[in-house]
Amino acid sequence: MNALMAPFSDPAAVARYAEGPPRFVPGFHDLHKMTGILLAECAPAAARVLVLGAGGGLELKALAQAQPDWIFDGVDPAAEMLKLAGQTLGPLGTRVDLHEGYIEDAPEGPFDAATCLLTLHFLAPEDRRRTASEIHRRLKPGAPFVAAHASFPQGEGERGLWLSRYAAFATASGAEPAKAENARAAVAAHLHLLSPEEDEAILRAAGFSQVSLFYTGFSFRGWVGYA
Repeated sequence: MNALMAPFSDPAAVARYAEGPPRFVPGFHDLHKMTGILLAECAPAAARVLVLGAGGGLELKALAQAQPDWIFDGVDPAAEMLKLAGQTLGPLGTRVDLHEGYIEDAPEGPFDAATCLLTLHFLAPEDRRRTASEIHRRLKPGAPFVAAHASFPQGEGERGLWLSRYAAFATASGAEPAKAENARAAVAAHLHLLSPEEDEAILRAAGFSQVSLFYTGFSFRGWVGYA
């Protein structure tokens, strides 16, 4: 387990989880809104949706509130984060089945839509490719998939600049400067960072068509593609 994954198993850190993403991810709540809109363009009124990296339950809650007839399967490797997801969902949890594990532990579907938000950057490129392919395999033909995670230019001089911007945004959003700098260092050392071009190529290689960028927030990017 790397240094960025460890807090997801720490009950005290998990209890504070909801404070973090809005400070580090520009437009965090709007990202959830946009994801719901993109999925709803193609998904039926009573869609079954796969959410990979569902720990915490924030996107599950946002999607469930926006679409009262959708049902969900949420998958995450961290048991403590799944507990938090159940607490976050409250009564909405009756429409969500939570599964501890990775994509191989997800139901076979077929699903009407899928999301993977702020998760793929934890995976090495070969695991990222395999995961995207397994998501694609579980989707109905033409079903939408939304992915968003850290993705920015990796050229000499560019990588460091974007990491500094990541920390600066967190500080401007209320994070303590020392914590923002620690987060920057941890991201630089432990995340598997790719350029947007490389990330998009992985989605296309997994079988997704009409892959298009819909979200750019400093060091984060988001794409929608179709199975």
